Amino acid sequence: MRSRKLTTVALSVTAAGVAGLTAMTIAAPATASVPAAPAVPAVADFTGYQLVKLPNANVPNFQRRVVRCPGGKKAVGGGAEAQGNEAVLVGSFPTDDGGGWIGLGRQPGHNDVGISVYAICANVS
Repeated sequence: MRSRKLTTVALSVTAAGVAGLTAMTIAAPATASVPAAPAVPAVADFTGYQLVKLPNANVPNFQRRVVRCPGGKKAVGGGAEAQGNEAVLVGSFPTDDGGGWIGLGRQPGHNDVGISVYAICANVS
């Protein structure tokens, strides 16, 4: 069972000439040992850096646009942009296989939204 250390703090409040005292209880987290960090590879291969862009195109609201990395490269980063008067970017994330990037959005009051998607691709080993 975890133990908790409680600290009580008293605050003096003065408003409109009325003085009062407010007590607040704050729970401090229990101390615990910190697990060792996972091993990190000594050298990572990030050769063949390349930025791949899927230019802006109007698509139906919530339709995913996907940009793929070329030649077996993996997406090491990416992003997306929603364009339109009230456009909202709903999602920007890598594909399940790590070989590309996905972007999707919506535009309230309209049936479509402009979406651009970018992937930062590299050889990763």
